[in-house]
Amino acid sequence: QVQLVESGGGLVQAGDSLRLSCAASGRTFSGYAMGWFRQAPGKEREFVARISRSGGTTRYAESVKGRFTISRDNAKNTVYLQMNSLKPEDTAVYYCAADRAVVARTSTGAYDYWGQGAQVTVVS
Repeated sequence: QVQLVESGGGLVQAGDSLRLSCAASGRTFSGYAMGWFRQAPGKEREFVARISRSGGTTRYAESVKGRFTISRDNAKNTVYLQMNSLKPEDTAVYYCAADRAVVARTSTGAYDYWGQGAQVTVVS
């Protein structure tokens, strides 16, 4: 079992930056690839970014590529999502998730554990 707790959400203006953190506890953090997803009101949960177990490989949704950066610190059992140049369309609840598979996966059903979510609101 892996417990995930997100933090760092908030209300910001368009163009601002925000960093989300996700602290993990339970089983060995470095044994899981980690992902960030988001869900806007009335929409399905969508993939945002993924990072491999070692942190050496990352993958991003086209909508955030060049603006968001995923990283992890295995010594601190934490994964981060640095979000720059935020837009109103980035407004959503952001979730971190853990995936025990090695193959890079972006579907919500592929991930084994989920956090409770952190609200990010971007106003123009």
